[in-house]
Amino acid sequence: MVRIGQMNHLKVVNLLDFGAFLNGGMLDDILLPKRFVPEGCQIGDELDVFIYLDSDDVPIATTLRPKAQVGQFACLQVTDTNRIGAFLDWNMPKELLVPFSEQKERMVKDQFYVVYIYQEQQSYRIVASSKISKFLSTSPHRYSNGQPVPIMICDRTDIGYTTIIDNKYLGVLFDQDIDRPIRMGMKFDGFIKRVRPDQKLDVCLKKPGFDKQEMTGLGAVILDRLRAENGFLPFNDRTDPDTVKREFSVSKRVFKMAIGGLYKERLIRIEEDGIRLI
Repeated sequence: MVRIGQMNHLKVVNLLDFGAFLNGGMLDDILLPKRFVPEGCQIGDELDVFIYLDSDDVPIATTLRPKAQVGQFACLQVTDTNRIGAFLDWNMPKELLVPFSEQKERMVKDQFYVVYIYQEQQSYRIVASSKISKFLSTSPHRYSNGQPVPIMICDRTDIGYTTIIDNKYLGVLFDQDIDRPIRMGMKFDGFIKRVRPDQKLDVCLKKPGFDKQEMTGLGAVILDRLRAENGFLPFNDRTDPDTVKREFSVSKRVFKMAIGGLYKERLIRIEEDGIRLI
């Protein structure tokens, strides 16, 4: 069965001057325009193609691969807007429409937005929506703490970022768990940090738990800096996460564990305004 808006593996059934026709099953034969026909293509060959609808809503094939397919979330750039809606670049000959009714906020040319790509039930046209919450699953999940999951970064919030887990569920990535530059649309192999009592999900970029190797390495860095700075550094367990990340390139959690370890070994003294070498 041919799936519109997705990659398909189809057989060439006819070759003409203007392109190749592929076996579309119930959709009849589907044209693959000449510019996309591989050199040396013959009848009977099977090709990986993406099926979309042209300006007349007729199924057409291309060997181009979209940035995302129907049923997926993606971060795409607005190339134009008009009285119909906004148009997104998704690496297809025909740009992807986001109708005004499907815009969470009025979209602006050249800006990036996280959207969900779907096929309208009545018109069958492929469109996108930035109202992503209605496409996220509310059904029960079976995630557990520490479980590896693919995540995509979405909107910035006061406490971190919202994320999409497994192209299906909403998650939260807290600032304290961010140890590298991130931006909307970036994808990571992350982890479930915590399944809350209400089944909501917190995620992190590193496997949860005590990272002894990282903490030990940071401890050596802190000691070196203390020796270089006459035995005092103006950072302690009260230092804000952004400053910790800027100064030591780690999360505040790891920093606190590191200075805690140095304190227990009686190598430093934790003071009101920083840490001091003993």
